[in-house]
Amino acid sequence: MTEPTLDLASYLRERRQAVDDALDAALPAVGDDDPGQLKEAMRYAVLQGGKRMRPMVTIAACEAAGGAVADALPPSCALEMIHAYSLVHDDLPAMDNDLERRGLPTVHVKFGEANAILVGDALLTHAFTVLTAAGGLPPARAAAAVARLAHHAGIFGMVGGQALDIVHGQDIRELQLLERVHALKTGALYASAGAMGAIAGGADEAGVRRLERWGLCFGIAFQHADDILDDDQVALRPQALARVDALFAECEELAGPYGGAAAGLRALAGWVRDRAHAAAAGDKAD
Repeated sequence: MTEPTLDLASYLRERRQAVDDALDAALPAVGDDDPGQLKEAMRYAVLQGGKRMRPMVTIAACEAAGGAVADALPPSCALEMIHAYSLVHDDLPAMDNDLERRGLPTVHVKFGEANAILVGDALLTHAFTVLTAAGGLPPARAAAAVARLAHHAGIFGMVGGQALDIVHGQDIRELQLLERVHALKTGALYASAGAMGAIAGGADEAGVRRLERWGLCFGIAFQHADDILDDDQVALRPQALARVDALFAECEELAGPYGGAAAGLRALAGWVRDRAHAAAAGDKAD
């Protein structure tokens, strides 16, 4: 019997609201004790919207492994704080020197460069506080999630990818090198999303590794689609589009054993494939 098609828009809307509510509760409240407006700036960096795609992958992986949305919220919040910290630091004058993000002044423009550095530091460390908080994941699962997130966020993942991106810039001519950058800078946090979702859902180590790989494939495809939308890495466009299709096929294979529980994963993989092809055809709406 054919499984019903998931309404992705409704799926994402409901889960994004759950993540936004959890983030609002998990971030420090702004009060009288807020030196340098640091708490205010942390909330500004995180709560200004966005697709929340990393938490969406975390939740979908958790559901595939047999868990519920609530199980996935601690790692979802931690991951979104890590992502937000990386954007705050990327926007700094020493990096990309961006003045706006999502139509608003970037953190260093609104709160100053020194505070922006501290905001990133604070979000990075607070993420692990949220991930290990009492009442969240059971201790053994929290420890496993910490190990995965720390690995993928640091020198062996996102930070290492940012360093490669600085060295090679926006004119990479070899697909293998481009995918190495994408796998580290973007794919690593998505790999962490898949792994932590699996952990939160109670998967065994084989399941964690399977969904970690799913997240990596999705993340690389996501970045290829972003490149097409932003007219980056134009020389590799045909190869990148072919890779999106291959990565989508691998995502489908990896999700296969989970049956209907992986409906969210399948819908997300289809969305990123369609996003890339639509952008290549000239539809840059996102």
